[in-house]
Parts: sequence; structure tokens; C-alpha cells
Amino acid sequence: MAAPSHFTPSPLMNPKITYLPTIAAYNRWAPTYDHDRNPLQALDDLQLSTLLPTFLSLTPSLQASPTPLTVSPAPSSHSATTTTVIDLGCGTGRNTLKLLSIPGIRVVGLDASKQMLEIARHRCTEHWRSLPVECRAHRVEFAVFDMLDPTNPGGLGGVGTSVASAVVSTLVLEHVPLEAFFTVAARLVASGGVLLVTNMHAEMGARTRAGFVDAKTGEKIRGVSYVHVIEDVVSVAGRYGFGVVGEVRERAVESDDMERLGSRAEKWIGVRCWFGVVFEKVGGTGGCEGGVSAV
Repeated sequence: MAAPSHFTPSPLMNPKITYLPTIAAYNRWAPTYDHDRNPLQALDDLQLSTLLPTFLSLTPSLQASPTPLTVSPAPSSHSATTTTVIDLGCGTGRNTLKLLSIPGIRVVGLDASKQMLEIARHRCTEHWRSLPVECRAHRVEFAVFDMLDPTNPGGLGGVGTSVASAVVSTLVLEHVPLEAFFTVAARLVASGGVLLVTNMHAEMGARTRAGFVDAKTGEKIRGVSYVHVIEDVVSVAGRYGFGVVGEVRERAVESDDMERLGSRAEKWIGVRCWFGVVFEKVGGTGGCEGGVSAV
């Protein structure tokens, strides 16, 4: 397996860019994260509009239909049989919001950035309260959780091991070594459960990393990033008992995407910027099957 490219601060790096530990970078990014017209986030939203419902339809004990996302019947109270869905690296709750209209489930958002998590907690709680009781998740919870330090604080965000029927983790893998990520995923996902991962494609990662311009200082801020090629992701996932369901999706930016992705996406036309993959926790080692498809 080829080693991923590790992106760390160095005196030789671009002096116009400030390199910070990832948590510190996202704490500073939090106030503008949802408003800076990031084309990769927009592309992720576009792809998840079809991939997330498909993923949820595979979730044990959760029968989901593409529109709307529903499960029936909704349990009247939280119990051991309540389906738990975790948004791992939930950030400001961009995708946590999409889970709140699934009746009866328990939604858990985990993130290492306290500032991002506070925004997620506020916006998701407000949205959850606005939904009719019969049309919303049974409960929504948030906890600070650093995948690179999973024993502090609170273990696995206080949610326990092998509890999740489904784990969603979008645009997070770039910031975590593969072994660390799948160690955590394997501890969270119950046997037979499913895991959805999306990430910056290595073709885009060879040219840029996640970052933002601080509106107050004008600084370009970046955290620690890794370039993960799809083959390595699938290989390491297999060692932790995850098999690919269907095909890995890849997506390049196309010329007719500008209206949906914004003008910042123009320089990425023709470049594969995103990939997404659904895994099932099948146990054992290796044995992953599936191909790669462009969508």
C-alpha cells in the first residue's frame, strides 16, 4: 500500500499560508464555514442528495425511502432497540440536519472542534424542535470527540462501542490517517452496520488542501491534511472488517456545474474532486469487493 502524502507545517511552505493543528484551524473556520461558498462542500451536498438515501436504505432496522427519509414505526421512547446514527466529524451539522427528519432514531454528532460543534448543536436543536414529533428523530446528541485521541475525553464521545447501525463521515478523512479513522469506525459501527465516507479526491488533493481565508486577518489558514487514494482507503477499511457495498463513486467538476457549485469551482472543471463509498461491517480481514464508478 502506498503511503499517503502527509501535509504538515514546514518553514519551507508558502509563507502566505498559516498552518495550524487541525482542531485550531476549524475552531477559527467555524463562524464562516457554512458561508464561504466552498465548492467541495457544494459538490458533497449534490452527491449526497442521492447517496445518503441509498445508504440509509441499507441501514439495519431502518427502512428508508429516497424522499422523504422515513422509518416506521417510530419508537415511543429511547431503548436498546432504537437505531443510532452517528455523524462522525459532524462539523457545523451540515449533514446532521439531514438525519433529523427520520422518525424515531437517535442521532449523535461527534466532532473535535468545540466551536464547530456548538454551531451544530444550536442549529440542529432548533431545527429538531421545529419538526412535528411524529416526523423527527427521537433525540439528537452532540459530544466533543477527537479521533486522534479517542480515549480523551469520554471514550468514544460517550456513546459506547458497537452501538451505531450507521455512521456518516463526510469530508473528514482528509484530516485523519487511515488507520486511526478505521480504528474508530470499527469501534462505533455494530456488526452488520454501514459506514458512509466521502472525501476530497486525491486528484484534487494533489493541488490543494482544505482551508479558508480568515476574514478578520486576511490569512489563508490550513490544518493538517493527508492525500488518500481510493485504493488505500478500501484496503485499510478491509483490514478493519469493512467491505465495499456497490461501487466507489468518483465525481469530477463539469462545466454545467457552475450554477450549483459556484464560480470558485470553475478552476476545477475536469478534475476529480470528490469520492464517496458505502461500507458494510462484515468482520474478518480483507476481502473487500467492488469497483470504482464516475457519477
